[in-house]
Amino acid sequence: MLTYHLDPQSKTPLYEQLYRAIRTDIMSGALAGGERLPSKRQLSANLRVSQITVETAYAQLLAEGYIISEPRRGYFVQRQLAVPAQAQQPAGTHPTAGAQAAVHVDDCPYDFRTNIVDTGCFPFSTWARLSRSVLSEYDDRLLRATDPCGAAELREQIARYLHDFRGINVSPDNILVGAGSEYLMHLVIQLLGRDRVYALENPGYRKLYQIFEANGAAVRPLPLDKSGLRADALAASDASVVYLTPSHHFPLGTVMPAARRLEILRWASAAPERYIIEDDYDSEFRYASRPIPALGELDRAGRVVYVNTFAKSLSPGLRIGYLVLPDALMARYRERFSLYSSTVPSFDQHTLAAFMRTGGFERHISRSRKVYQARRDALMAALDRELAGLPHEVSRSEAGLHLLLHMRNGMLERELIERARAAGVRVYGLSAYYLPPVEPPRATLVLGYAGLTERQINEAAARLRQAWS
Repeated sequence: MLTYHLDPQSKTPLYEQLYRAIRTDIMSGALAGGERLPSKRQLSANLRVSQITVETAYAQLLAEGYIISEPRRGYFVQRQLAVPAQAQQPAGTHPTAGAQAAVHVDDCPYDFRTNIVDTGCFPFSTWARLSRSVLSEYDDRLLRATDPCGAAELREQIARYLHDFRGINVSPDNILVGAGSEYLMHLVIQLLGRDRVYALENPGYRKLYQIFEANGAAVRPLPLDKSGLRADALAASDASVVYLTPSHHFPLGTVMPAARRLEILRWASAAPERYIIEDDYDSEFRYASRPIPALGELDRAGRVVYVNTFAKSLSPGLRIGYLVLPDALMARYRERFSLYSSTVPSFDQHTLAAFMRTGGFERHISRSRKVYQARRDALMAALDRELAGLPHEVSRSEAGLHLLLHMRNGMLERELIERARAAGVRVYGLSAYYLPPVEPPRATLVLGYAGLTERQINEAAARLRQAWS
């Protein structure tokens, strides 16, 4: 009989706790493909919860394809989800047993990577229903080429969302839909020119450096302080374009205050053809207050290029992002690049537009925010509990899907990473985000928590204590 610890005092509903626990066991192989699940009556009696709780959890698993229902036989784990034998843990082995044993890097069961979201949060049933509706409504029109800037319906919904939730008043005609942030940044470099000098935050997103250099653009890594990228360093550089993550810097988590934003806007307005690229990559996930207003909200001179994607808010696999271009740059795009086709399938664009128009996106963000906030809280609590005997400091991040862990137990960053990996936990050093890579004055780790359940977080923290003690 399945046995899980469900916390009635948790902010997460009991049905959701049960759903996630069963889903974790399915994906780990603890529940084998084709295995029969207990009846709703049996499981509710064993867990001492209502049958409605079990029924709701089963319904969610059924809707997402993790289980199937056979009339008069019951519920079974989807056979296609069977985990290969080599990927399962040996029988009788507890997840935290042998934590000190060496583990190959590819076998780490706990990975605090930042480039992942919980696909379990994705609204599969709603998306499927809307997809069917779009197929019925648009039929053969989905097979025709769409506007190079993207489907009008989607651009209208993005404009409405930006007005209502990011404080940006923008016309749909200034929005350009494209296949993910890499493609969009490549397009921005073409629009602004490869012969420019681009200032980038240091530390920052390493792949971004590679994208600029692959396009032949000169890069100037600039230092940060507690308010974000230093305006004096920008003014002293030869850059004419600066890339920023002002609402939530990656990976430091800094929020750029209004005074610094105005300084950088003044820098952009002080000379012709200066631009700011604002990446608003995870603005939806702020837990203590409403999302920080976008820098583009303060732009009155048409110097901000706003970029965002649905990678964090929905799924990286959708490959849908967008730019908000000032009038001059949109005119330049239509003149030079309008011969290119849209890089996002029409079907996906219309489905996303319907999802946003019917309020599904806002409800999804609200649900996801609660899930991620619970995981953030669980991670901070687990680190404080398990590392209580080790000098450490956890950044109390109020936004995003990652936090920083500063260790002061005498180990260097690389030693912390190696010992954690040997214990089956993959963590990432802050030094890797600098250009060139540097050894920071104190060992700091970047921990992404979106891809781990609360149970996995607790188990990973216990392993870290053993590895670093």
